[in-house]
Amino acid sequence: MKGNEPLRLRPRKRLGQHFLTDPRILDRIVRALALTGSETVVEIGAGHGALTDRLVPHCRRLIAIELDRDLAPRLRERFAAKPRVTIVESDVLDVSLAELAGGPYSVIGNVPYYITTPILFHALHHPWPVRAVFLVQREVAERLRADPGGSEYGALSVNVQAVARVENLFRIAPGAFNPPPTVDSAVVRITPRVDAVVAPDEEEAFRRFVQTVFAQRRKQLRTIVRSLTQIGADEATAILATCGIVPEARPETLPAAQFAQLWRAVSGTVDERV
Repeated sequence: MKGNEPLRLRPRKRLGQHFLTDPRILDRIVRALALTGSETVVEIGAGHGALTDRLVPHCRRLIAIELDRDLAPRLRERFAAKPRVTIVESDVLDVSLAELAGGPYSVIGNVPYYITTPILFHALHHPWPVRAVFLVQREVAERLRADPGGSEYGALSVNVQAVARVENLFRIAPGAFNPPPTVDSAVVRITPRVDAVVAPDEEEAFRRFVQTVFAQRRKQLRTIVRSLTQIGADEATAILATCGIVPEARPETLPAAQFAQLWRAVSGTVDERV
C-alpha cells in the first residue's frame, strides 16, 4: 500500500464505523478547525486516513488515534514517510489527549455514535483543547446547541455549555458515508469558554449534579432540591430564591450559569455521590 491508496477493509459494526468518503465534506471539516499550520492536532478515529490526509498539510503535528487493530498498523505504514504524523493504537477513552499533545492542541474526529457523549466529555476534560470539531449524529448536535426550554435541552446541553461555546456548522446526509448510517449527521465546533461557569476542579461534581437533576426532569425544582438535600419545602424555596429560580420551574428551563448557581447553593447539603 502506497501514497493515498485507500485501505480496503470492511467496516466493523461493533465499533460503529461509518467512514466519511465525500471529499468536499472532508475538506469542509478541516476548514472548520481554522488551522494556521502551527498547531498540534489530535484526530479521534482516523479510520482509513481520509481526514488524516487532509489535515497533514495544515498542522505542525498530527496525532491520529485509532482503535481498530487492523486499521492502525496500516495507517502507520501509510504515513510512515510523514514524520509529523503519529499513529496511536488505543481506545481514545484510555489516553490523555493533553498528554499526547504535550502542549496546546486542537481536536477533530468522526465520533462513533454509540459512545459520543463519553468521548465529548473526555475531549473537554481539563486541560481543554483550543478548539474541537466533531462529526456526530444530528440529534446529538441539536442537543449540544439546544436553548433552555426546548425538548432537546438536557444534561448534555448544560454540561457542555457550562464550559464551552457550541456551533452547529452543517448537516451531512447518510449517503456521504460507507456504510451509510441510518440517521443524518452534523458537524459541530466546540470552543472552550474563557468565562466557564464552573472551574476545572468542579467539572466532575457539577456533571453528576446536572445528570441527577435531569433524571427527575418532569418534577418541579423545589421537589428535586428537597429529594437531594432532605430539607423542608420552605428551605428549598429559599435556596431557589437566592438563585432567582421559581419553585415550580423544571430543570429544562435553567441555563448553564443558573444551574451552576443552584449547584453551589445546595452543594453543602447534597450527598457527595451526587
